[in-house]
Amino acid sequence: MPTNRGTDPAEIAAEKMRFVLGRFCSGVVVVTSMGADGPVGFTCQSFASLSLDPPLVSFFASHGSKTWPRIRSVGWFCVNILASGHEEISGRFAVSGADKFAGVAWRPAPSGAPVLDDVCAWVDCTLEAEYPGGDHDIVVGRVRSLDASDDVLPLVFYRGGYRSLR
Repeated sequence: MPTNRGTDPAEIAAEKMRFVLGRFCSGVVVVTSMGADGPVGFTCQSFASLSLDPPLVSFFASHGSKTWPRIRSVGWFCVNILASGHEEISGRFAVSGADKFAGVAWRPAPSGAPVLDDVCAWVDCTLEAEYPGGDHDIVVGRVRSLDASDDVLPLVFYRGGYRSLR
């Protein structure tokens, strides 16, 4: 039986990991909520369905995020699955400090969290749990409401860039 189980994890360079795992195609979402000072949100590409019974989803929030702590304190959020053509929206919500919602049309989800116009789908959640995961937090949301459009293709991220399924 082999005893070599690969490289010591401390020796794996972040650049190599980003290069290799960039071969996995992912969707792009914007996680939003309604904070004390108005709407807040951030871009995230690590999102997944976690459980059907009970209905749970998950995403990973960077420890460096200034927005996630504001959303955490509210206790509910909406995951907006971006549509093809939403590259500008993704970029806007990925930066810190700017008024991310300036000029962005949205309507409230049942929780009050923003549902961005023309998204592929949205999932309205309450915060179920949060776990440490390296330099990120693993966030679990209990789905309270959701909807999708049949005729909108998603924005995808692959090999360091946005792609379309067209």
